[in-house]
Parts: sequence; C-alpha cells; structure tokens
Amino acid sequence: MGFAEGRARNNHEGIDGSMNNRDEATPIVELLGIRRSFGGLQALSNVSLSLYPGEIVGLLGENGAGKSTLVKILTGVLEPDGGQILVDGVVQRISNPRVARELGISATYQEPAVFPDLDVAENVFAARQPTRRGVVNWGEMYQRTDEVFAEIGIKLDSHTPVYQLGIADRQLIEIAKSLISGARVLILDEPTSVLSSREVDSLFTLLNSLRARGISLVFVSHKLDEVTALTDRVVVLRDGAFIAERETSDVTISQLIHMMVGREINDLYPALTRSSGEVIFEVKNLTRPGYFQDVSFSLRKGEILGIAGLVGAGRTELAEAIFGITPAESGTMSLDGLPYVAKSPRQAVNCGIAYLPEDRLANGLVMGMRVPFNLTMTVWGRIADKIGRFRTRIMYRQASELAKRVQLQAGRLDQLTSSLSGGNQQKVVLGKWLATEPRILILDEPTHGIDVGTKSEVLGIVANLAKAGVSVIFISSELEEVRAMSTRLLVMREGSIVAELETPVEPHVILEAASGVLSETLS
Repeated sequence: MGFAEGRARNNHEGIDGSMNNRDEATPIVELLGIRRSFGGLQALSNVSLSLYPGEIVGLLGENGAGKSTLVKILTGVLEPDGGQILVDGVVQRISNPRVARELGISATYQEPAVFPDLDVAENVFAARQPTRRGVVNWGEMYQRTDEVFAEIGIKLDSHTPVYQLGIADRQLIEIAKSLISGARVLILDEPTSVLSSREVDSLFTLLNSLRARGISLVFVSHKLDEVTALTDRVVVLRDGAFIAERETSDVTISQLIHMMVGREINDLYPALTRSSGEVIFEVKNLTRPGYFQDVSFSLRKGEILGIAGLVGAGRTELAEAIFGITPAESGTMSLDGLPYVAKSPRQAVNCGIAYLPEDRLANGLVMGMRVPFNLTMTVWGRIADKIGRFRTRIMYRQASELAKRVQLQAGRLDQLTSSLSGGNQQKVVLGKWLATEPRILILDEPTHGIDVGTKSEVLGIVANLAKAGVSVIFISSELEEVRAMSTRLLVMREGSIVAELETPVEPHVILEAASGVLSETLS
C-alpha cells in the first residue's frame, strides 16, 4: 500500500467505515497538564494529550520539543512533576515500565530491543513464557505466536533465529510482543528510519490493521510525508509546550513545518551552484565481494555527487572503503591524478577526506564527553604542545569557532554530548570533520533522525561548503532530499551503479532505477 492509498484510507473512518466521533468516546489514555523539568530546563510545560481507540496520532516536533520526554512518561520510564494521567477515565500513577505494560501501554523504537540468538517466538514471549507446572510450555508459545502473526498478517516463521532477520522483521517482532502483552496503546518512535519504501508500505498495512482492531497508535516521525499519509490526527509540540492539534486531512506539510519550528521555511533545500571544477577524485572498478562490485565514478571540485539506492544497495560499504574503514579488495582510486590507497581512516584524513557516518551515536561521537572535546577530536594532535600537554584554552577557542560554522548555539558548549538533541549531535559530528578542513566530504544519511529546522540548516551548510570548493559525496535514502541536494546523481542497486542521472530528476525515476526497472536503459 503506497502513501496515496494510505491517505485515502485515513480520512478518519472508523472500524465500520463511519467517521470516528471522539466526542462520544472515552480516551484509553488522557494526559492532563503534564509538566516535567530537568534541573532548570523545562522539558514539558502543561501538555495535554488524549488517545482514543482505533486511531493513529502523529506526535510531531523538532528535536528537543519534548516528544521523547512525553513518550517516557507514557511508558513509565519517567514520572511527571505535575499533571495527571488517566487510563479509561481513572487517574493512574505510571511509576515504571511494568505498570505501563499492565495498563496496556507499550512502545517500539527505531532500534528494536531483541535477542538475536533466540528465535522469533522466544523473543515475542521474552520474560513471559507460558508455563505448565513451572515448566515453559513450548508448544503453546509457538502456537500463540503463530496465531497472533496470522491474525495481524505477519509472515514470519516463529522458529527462525532472530539474527537471520533484518531490521524490518525485528520491528514486527517488537509489535507482536506488545500485542501479546495486551497493548491497547502502541507508541512507534521513528519506526521507518532505516526501512526501504517497500518495507514502509508493509509496516503501514500492519498499522492500519491494528487501528481497525481498536488499538490506539502514536506515530513519532520526522518524515512528514509519512505522517500525512498514515495518521488521522497530528499533535505538535514546540519547546516543551503544546502548540496545535489538527485533523491530518485539514493540514498541509508546510503548515506542519511552521507549527513545529515557529517560522516559515520557504526553502528547505538550498540553491546549489551547478558549475564545478576539475576532476579531483576517481574510482575505477572498485570491488568488495558481497557488498559492491565494479564501481566506477569521478568527483569534481565543488560538486555534490548524490548516491541513492534502497537499503542494502552497498552505499555505506562503498563510503567505508573510500575512507579506509573496510578497504576494497580490487579496483583503483586516484586523488589529483595520483594513486590513492586508503588502508585506514587516518590515512584518508591525511589525504583530505572526511566521512560523516550513518550511525552518529555508535561511530560519530563519544557521548559521555562534553561538546568541545567531540568538536575538536579530529585535531587533538594540533591542540597538544610540544611535550604532549593538552591545551584546554586552545581547544575551547577552536570548538567555539567550529560551533559557529555549524550553527550550534554557544550555550551548548558546556553540555555533555549525550544531552543534546539528535540535530545538535549531528552538527557536532559535522563540525568535528570540518575541523580537518577536508577537500572531500562523504556524508552518509546526514539528516537521519533530525528535525526539519535543523535539517534545513545542515543542508545549507553542505551547499555552502560546495560553493567554497569542497567536493561532497551525499548518500541519502530520502528521494526528495538526494535529488534536491545533488548536482549529479548515481543510483546503486545490489552493489552496482545502475544509473547516472543529471539533476533535477523526478523521484520516481530514481526509485525505478534503484528497484531495477530502469537499470538497463539508464546504466
């Protein structure tokens, strides 16, 4: 089911096809005047929210708007400082996640919490296996798993080890786990962030079936096209406060953006300089068996070269090979016409190449360190004196300059990196690599998991870098983004480049090439 079909089905029809009438229904969960602060920071201020059976609510806001805090309060991870939580009209204290589950409130996250070495059914029933006389009733466990899967349309073998499954199937296990535990309110936090378009459609089909069963779903996402395709109602937070509640069919994406950021963003994607200089980097027949093969392309000075493709196309592995993380086994690369062999990231950095990874938490930042240490990490060698002593004053001065370059507020410099929003963390990663003054900057999903306002700022920085002569390799799964941010576009499929497209190009052309439909005519 595509977005258009999903939207057609989402005009607030009830299970029987009639319009939902929330005025006559009792909310499953109702939050009234919720407040929560952390030290002197007011994370939530007088926020109210009602969740009714048989609807999907989009919870929107920039990073730092209070969405995560609200979800943690709903699921018992945090308790509010003030306000009330009602479940079925009765005031409740949700003091821990166990209480939330007993009340029928559950959440799934973009990184499913599964046990890879256990099979599907063992994960679905983790910590609550059916027993008979104190012994796990394995037959009942597999039977009940298969019954739930059949009921909601999940096509998984309950005996399959989870380590054999991809992220999309692992999310389905998390959803099934919530249903087995009796969830009536299911919160999905960025569930599509690493899914292919086909996997997103499958997930939406499942969520629509859950809505038809009377479950209340909360959909937290930065992807506004998905929000408008799926949800019945949207609730917008900004700076910890309730801003607006609208029927999804009555609001446009532009209006949602304005509510979220408090200002107009007329040009989410910056204007690009289409002219570029001489070829400075070339790849010929680069191959790493099992990941990519016979990849060839060139990169010009000041060019933004986009690389599109579905999940698993080999884009990240190609970037890691160029940066020396996992070197290719054959093929050649040249920089300024001279052979370039990247055996390590240090060697790549010394050659003027930088790489912003897809997973900033695992590979881009040291979360327990303060922002200045992360911002200057790549140039610590320059900060030490001749006998190796760390010059803190110089570090803070350089960190302040880098913060300005990436539009990070000066007040953030005193914070732990872990306390920043996702968008500000991404700015720190970008600043860390700008400290090396790269000639070639590889960006792998640079706007992944960041809000629309910060996204606009980050993309503007990238455009300005290209104007200043930095060559950019821009990898993104968002079709609109990769087409808008590329002066030239490569499409990868199953480890090979199947198309080279001049921009602007329609998104459907990119998707068809990535899916194999147009690979013969465009390669």
